[in-house]
Amino acid sequence: MLKQVSIVLIETSHPGNIGAAARAMMNMGLEKLVLVRPHKFPSATATARASGAVKVLAEARVCDTLDEALQDTRLVLGASARSRSIAWPECDPENASQKISAVNGEAAILFGREHSGLNNEELDRCHQLLKIPTNPTFSSLNVASAVQVMAYEMRCLWLKMQQNEANEAEQNGQVAQSEQHIPASSELMDGFYQHLEQTLIDVDYLDPEKPRRLMRRLHRLFNRAAPSDTEINILRGILTAAQKQSK
Repeated sequence: MLKQVSIVLIETSHPGNIGAAARAMMNMGLEKLVLVRPHKFPSATATARASGAVKVLAEARVCDTLDEALQDTRLVLGASARSRSIAWPECDPENASQKISAVNGEAAILFGREHSGLNNEELDRCHQLLKIPTNPTFSSLNVASAVQVMAYEMRCLWLKMQQNEANEAEQNGQVAQSEQHIPASSELMDGFYQHLEQTLIDVDYLDPEKPRRLMRRLHRLFNRAAPSDTEINILRGILTAAQKQSK
């Protein structure tokens, strides 16, 4: 869920806000930062305000247009504190997080300019407006603070989803039975291929003078299967038994 979300900052005027937003994102496990026509980036000020979240800044995409920023995006939410003259579907951070988790594909949250927010053309690209329930007499949030609120809400939902999955797996007895599959090392595979080739020669299946492409095809077969150390040992035991029978 967290990896499918892009935080899109549009025409951010102060680079410190970019750095603070990157810090908020990394705190909560978000990685995709997209900057549309930032006034100044890269910036030492942004790096300083990021307080170590340099990975987010280093991997940030800088775009000339919103179209470029939203390429391949399935869900677009626009953060807005102002009421609009035309009624617009709205959601709060909790509902927004649920919508993002349900979408099959990439999602983006747009954050507008520090002083004027999103313009009407940018709002037209949004499926819903994201409204953070603030004090109605003082509703304007700093852009990095708004990013922090939304990032926190998404992480809370993600943690809940992870816990639910763990509980379900435990109930089904999957946790105790699950075993992480680790492919065998290249050294083990090399030894296996040598053993396999010799065994095929011993049982008169492979003519060493006319090998053709058999071993190459077998390499491809077992590379696709990616057997583990234990599985390779089992296969080599079978090969040893076949060699004994051929003598």
